[in-house]
Amino acid sequence: MAWYSWAPYVPVAERRRRAKKKMEALRKRGVDIQPVEIEGRKIAKTFWGQAWCDHLEGFSDFENRLPRGRTYVRNGSVCHLAITKGNVEAKVSGSKIYNLRIRIKTLTPKKWNDVKGRCAGQIGSLLELLQGNLSDHVMEVVTDRQEGLFPLPGEISFNCNCPDWAAMCKHVAAVLYGVGARLDERPELLFALRGVNHEELIDTDAEAAVGAATRSGKSKRLAADDLSDVFGIDIDANHSADSTDCAKPTPRKKAKKKASPAKRKAKKATKVKSTRGSTNKTTARKKTAKKTVASKKPRKTVVKKGPKKKTARTAERATGGKRSAKKTAQPRVK
Repeated sequence: MAWYSWAPYVPVAERRRRAKKKMEALRKRGVDIQPVEIEGRKIAKTFWGQAWCDHLEGFSDFENRLPRGRTYVRNGSVCHLAITKGNVEAKVSGSKIYNLRIRIKTLTPKKWNDVKGRCAGQIGSLLELLQGNLSDHVMEVVTDRQEGLFPLPGEISFNCNCPDWAAMCKHVAAVLYGVGARLDERPELLFALRGVNHEELIDTDAEAAVGAATRSGKSKRLAADDLSDVFGIDIDANHSADSTDCAKPTPRKKAKKKASPAKRKAKKATKVKSTRGSTNKTTARKKTAKKTVASKKPRKTVVKKGPKKKTARTAERATGGKRSAKKTAQPRVK
């Protein structure tokens, strides 16, 4: 094959088989593979995805190569697509797996502040922003070709290692459409790609609503409509008014007057008497309790013993150990 001839045509089924084998090998190495999968003929279905694709198709610089890119992204040729700040890295299956990188300039602070200022007071919640349920004014701001969130052709640069000599090859076009399909799933990636924080739009919107509410009246309380705008919920004004009526502060109790010194002495005397009476009562109760306990104890029976008989020894002990002088008269024996 000569150097100027085209590579042989590879059917789509064979390309998918080769790409799947290559992606499985990369996954085993630990690479996070994020393929772009399109269901049906429509590439993007949500607000952010469709707005991205419409923005690309609006520039004449891309119109020659975009049709081939749509075919590639629909048949699953974009095997991997990762979006980071100002950078898109991808792998596209052709006659072989091609690696490419698209660089997109981030928004300048001046341009981003201008977008936030023009969207102030128009975005109700973060969910509303990401879902694309925005007012016509906000949609015009974010999708504006010159001052919106989408990049201009001069802010996009790309590099692909395929042999195509064109500035934008079909692989790059497929990846640009793949970005629109990815925004269907994760619309916050558009803000990450442009290097801005999408939550700042909500913060600016809330600050504008609070500032307008505090400047409108004398008090610094927010009305129910303003609270609904800030927090993105419906608040019933009648219910809030009833709740404020019910939440009236309770009146304070009146302070008691201090008693005179004479009354204080009289109160102390009555307290002392009452304490004495109570102590006397408690002592009386204790005595009665002891008596009842003593009465309940069983008495011991005492057995009376009769007088002891006197023996010779006892008699001797009584007389000091001397025998009685008296003897019984015994008859003499002749």
